[in-house]
Amino acid sequence: MLAIERRNGILEKLQKNKRVVVGELSSIYKVSEETIRRDLEKLEVEGYAIKSYGGAVLNENSELEIPLNIRKNRNVAEKQQIASLLTKVIHDGDSLMLDASSTAVFTAKALKAKKNLTVITNSVEILLELYDMTDWNILSTGGISREGLLALVGPQTDRMLNSYHVDKAIISCKGLAHEYGLTDSDELHAKNKKTMLDCATEKILAIDSTKFDKQAFIKIGDLDNVTMVVTDKKPDRKWMQVFENKGIECIYPE
Repeated sequence: MLAIERRNGILEKLQKNKRVVVGELSSIYKVSEETIRRDLEKLEVEGYAIKSYGGAVLNENSELEIPLNIRKNRNVAEKQQIASLLTKVIHDGDSLMLDASSTAVFTAKALKAKKNLTVITNSVEILLELYDMTDWNILSTGGISREGLLALVGPQTDRMLNSYHVDKAIISCKGLAHEYGLTDSDELHAKNKKTMLDCATEKILAIDSTKFDKQAFIKIGDLDNVTMVVTDKKPDRKWMQVFENKGIECIYPE
């Protein structure tokens, strides 16, 4: 096992259990306790963990982007449900922009029965997922690659996105709040997501219900930048009223 795979595994355990113990991790991964301590030190330097006696606890104040392999294992049923709903609003021949969120990965998998789609994405995982879709037109944005995120981000990504106009952009976010709009944990990701919305006729926010009434570090945009919200269950009455007032279509399981 590579060191990065082990650290991601430790981070996944931190996300799930909120704490880890050096001795237990040493036994699980069959490496020395000193190796585990170095892994925890790196996770602490990166802002994910806080070392404690004999182990570490999750840094719950961190606004850092969690690696994709961990994010895609969260709320799997909800993301699959959202992806299923999106297949009903995406039609053969549509042109799409998909962000590098875990929800977009589930969406790409669900869309494989569609014909002649054009997909522009900054997600390396989506590019790999769709490489054999021979009747589709798949475009990569290019950009800066980041360890663990399987995403291409930055100004080059924006320049490529701005060269196109698509039928639908589908993005996710870390938080949706009345006063703050759409927010995310990473500045470059947030800017690229806003660019996708600006380049599309239909601007779709695909988020599971845990993201409502949450605020993350960086603003993507306001609710006025969205034309449709797709989620895994009906939002509460105040949110439905907000969507109605702003002319935003909200799609959820019946």
